[in-house]
This record gives sequence, structure tokens and C-alpha cells, in this order.
Amino acid sequence: MQKKWRLGLSIALWLVSVHLICAHNEKSPTALSIKEGSDDHSKGEETLLEDEDSEDLEVFRPTDKWQTLKPGQAVPAGSHVRLNLQTGQREVKMGEEEVLKYWSDGNRYSDGTMYPSFTAEELKEALKKFKKGMDDPEDSKQSAVRAQFRPIEELKKDMEALDMLVETDVQVMRRLLNQFNNTNSTTEEKITALLDLEYLVHQVDNAQNLVSMGGMQLVINVLNSTDIRLQESAAFVLGSAVSSNPSVQIEAIEGGALQKLLTLLATKRPTSVKKKVLFAVASLLRHFPFAQSHFLKLGGVQVLNELFQTPGTEPLRVRIITVLYDMITEKVNILMAAENSELISQVGMDIIPDSSHQERLRQYAEVSLLPVLVEQGWCSLVPELLVSPEHDCREKALRTLLAMMAQCQTQYKQNPALTASLSELQIQYQELVLTEQDVGEQDGYFAEILALVDSMVVKMRQV
Repeated sequence: MQKKWRLGLSIALWLVSVHLICAHNEKSPTALSIKEGSDDHSKGEETLLEDEDSEDLEVFRPTDKWQTLKPGQAVPAGSHVRLNLQTGQREVKMGEEEVLKYWSDGNRYSDGTMYPSFTAEELKEALKKFKKGMDDPEDSKQSAVRAQFRPIEELKKDMEALDMLVETDVQVMRRLLNQFNNTNSTTEEKITALLDLEYLVHQVDNAQNLVSMGGMQLVINVLNSTDIRLQESAAFVLGSAVSSNPSVQIEAIEGGALQKLLTLLATKRPTSVKKKVLFAVASLLRHFPFAQSHFLKLGGVQVLNELFQTPGTEPLRVRIITVLYDMITEKVNILMAAENSELISQVGMDIIPDSSHQERLRQYAEVSLLPVLVEQGWCSLVPELLVSPEHDCREKALRTLLAMMAQCQTQYKQNPALTASLSELQIQYQELVLTEQDVGEQDGYFAEILALVDSMVVKMRQV
């Protein structure tokens, strides 16, 4: 009896358990299910409403933003619902799938009405999202290049902080002149200022600016300095400033530069100083017939003659005859060009030279250099350079001898040392030319010198 009672109790308990399990597994029509993967746990848990009867409820149209859900409103399937723990109200927004469908279909909801179009703001927003997803390779490349360099504004600030503002050439020249004129400047600082000026005045505009600043007269006055180093530096600046710069040449002549330069050549000075002075003289006379006439009037040829014969000035001799050769050939070339112009005009071609050209011809006509050279014995002085072992010295001597041939031919013939030197040079350079030809140089430097020697020999034999 007791066993039957226990068996009945066990069956009853089993039936109750089965009933409870079945009841637990059945879903309630208003049950809530937690949506996994939510990122907003701090604001509340998202829920998905299922199986609600929406026929008797007001349908709520969610958007892609959270909105408060009023009591009695039905939520479309797929919407996200959360309980805002701060306000205690339920909030709804579209699910991610609905948002994508919303944009892809081109539809938007507003007050329960569907419109098959987008507003301008929505289009702009869509374009922004589209652009954010694309990387422009050109922009990336430009950004990479910009990252390698610093902006100019930043560099200027750094330079201002370092007191290294960029100066123009005019500002630099003015600063150098002030440095030279400063009574507190040492001799070394003045020499440095002059050398820096020399670098700048190679440019034509800078040399002209030096004149307008009064710097040219300052440099000319330094030629009278008692310090030979300042004299040398000033002559260097002067020679660079007047080189191929007619307006500056005029200022230098009017400022008395030529007379001061000749004084330095005529007095005892180191060879280094006289090299720079000869450079300045050559630059001042080149292509400037007015200065050449002034040079002759001041006895410049006589000064060069004495310097040429002074012992210990051998390094200067090539420079001296180069100055004379340039003066001779300039006049010859100008006169030949004028004769060619006359011949061209005679055959019917109209060439009307301007007034400056006529004035130039008149000034060159006043330069009578060759008679002065003959008078002062240059016909016998120049041949002395042929015994030099330097090929460059021989070349310049031969060219100068040929340039003076018309006035010095008689004296050349009466100079046995010249004849012997030419014979030796002829043999020597014939051998050197063969050496050049062996290495494939048909018209080399030695062949050019040999042609000068042959020309001298032929012209000396002419009657």
C-alpha cells in the first residue's frame, strides 16, 4: 500500500514538472527578446517587439535617430527599441537593415507618408559619406610632399628669431660700405668688406648701384691708402666693377681712377698689388677709346715700359703685352668693320650707323698707340718673351708681334735674336704638332702656335 502511494506521488510530481516546462517554453505574445551586438549598453537595452497586433494601434514611423515612443503606438517590424534608464521612456529607431533599404530605395518617411525623392540636405549628406569612403591618391601625394617641407611663414619666423633676414644685394652693399666707413672697423674687416663687394659688383646692375651709392668714389679713394692690402683689394673691386660696364667706366675715369692706378704701377709696390692694378687698368681701357686716349696722355705706355724692364716683374710681362695687344686689335677690328660697312653700302645695301657708332669711330681714330709703341722700343722688347718656356707667353708675344708688324717690320729684320728664336720655335712646334696628330688632334693648340710662327717668318721675309 505504501509503495503504491509513493508511485502515485512520483507520477503526480512528474506531470506537474512536465506542465511547468511546457508553460515555460511557450512564448508570450508580448515577450521581449534582447538584440545581441548592441553598442549602447549605457543608455539602455535594445529590444525587438514581436508579434504585436498593430491593427488596433497607431503605427509609429521610426527614422535613423532615436525617438520617444508614446503609449499605444505600434512599432514596425525590424525596428530597434530601447528603454532610456534616465528618462524611463521607450525610444525607437530604424534597424540597420531598414536604414540601408531606406537609402538604396531613395525613399524617406515623414509623418507616415512616403516620398520617392531626396532633399538637398540629404543629398549633401550622402555625398559627404561617399567622399569620406574614398581616398584621393593625388591629395595623398600632395599631402606627403607638403609634409616634407616647412611653410615659408614658419621659415621666416625662424629666420627672424635667428636675426638672419634675407637681404637684397643693395642692402648687402650698403651694409658693407657702412662697415668699411666705420671708424671702429679693423683693417681685416675692411678688407673683408671690399672682397665681398668685389663678388657683388660682377653684376652690371650691382656695379651701377655702387656708383649711385657713392661707393665707387670711396673705392677710388682707397687706392691712396697707406695699407698695401687695402690698395690691392680696392683695385680688385674697381677692375670687377668697370669690366664691360660703360657707364661705370665713365664714372671711374671722371673720378680719377686711371691716374691713381698708373701711380701705383709707377711706384714700388709688391707684385700681388700690381697684378690687381693691371687687371683694373685692362678692364678700364677695354672697349673704351676715351679712356685709351686718356691713358696715352697720362704716359701710360711709358709706365708699362718701365714696369716691363724692371727686374723681378717677369710674371707681369704677359699681362702688360696683353693690355697693349687688346688696344691694338680693338682699333683694327673697329676700323675694318667700318670699311666693310662702306663696301656693303656701295653695292646698294643701306646701312645707316647711329650717332654713337660714329662717335666711337672718331674716338678710336684719336688713339695713336702704334707710333708710341715704336717710339718707346716695344719692337725690341716684345721679342724677349719668345725665350719664355711658357707656351701661353709665347703665343701672346707672337700675336703682339704680328699686330705691330706694319710699324716694326724693319726692326724685326734687323734683330738676329728674333730670327734665331723663330727658327728654334718652328722646329720645336713642328715636333709638338706631330705629337698632337699621333693622339688624333689635327688642329690642336700647338698647331695654332706653329701657324703664328710660320706667319711671322713669312712676313719678315717680305719686302
